[in-house]
Amino acid sequence: MACKPKKSGGLHGFTLVEMLVVVVIISIMSAAIVAEMHGTFQDALLRATSRALAGACNVASSRAISVNRPYRVRIDRFARRYFLESSSRGGSQFSPAKDIPGGSGTLDSHITIHVLEQGMKPPDDNGEGPNDNSGSSGVSSDFSSSPLEEAVTFYPDGTADDRMIELVDRDGYRLGLRINPITSRVQVKAVEHP
Repeated sequence: MACKPKKSGGLHGFTLVEMLVVVVIISIMSAAIVAEMHGTFQDALLRATSRALAGACNVASSRAISVNRPYRVRIDRFARRYFLESSSRGGSQFSPAKDIPGGSGTLDSHITIHVLEQGMKPPDDNGEGPNDNSGSSGVSSDFSSSPLEEAVTFYPDGTADDRMIELVDRDGYRLGLRINPITSRVQVKAVEHP
């Protein structure tokens, strides 16, 4: 709104009330946008993490087939990273695989990760062991948290461990990376919010 000359020759500007109304409207709009952006940021972070892990699984599967020895994706929840490991020919000992593009990366501290194994109930929302009287946590009850190791192994014949990697953000939204044990393909799917 341009300043108009007054009849007495002075300029007419905005009043304090008009300025306060504009500031209040801008504040309300900013609060609404920031709240919406928080959800968008969490969703983007969850999806980016799932893409990185799916990519690492695909690299491990390809490497296992091409070099004819098992590879696995290990998730270190405490160091907040994932990396590929290769085995000695026919052996069960794994060592970190070096210099493989997409074979390692860091995990954001806002995302909680569980490697779920076929056969038992998943952990509750606090990450504690299976609870017999708990309802569905959104993951198929055919999977459980793996107590021994947090890794998925890919074999030279194109198969893989029957696992699901569950990603949970701070708001409780979940994505699951389902590894097909027959084809070693990774399928990313949304998991029901409990």
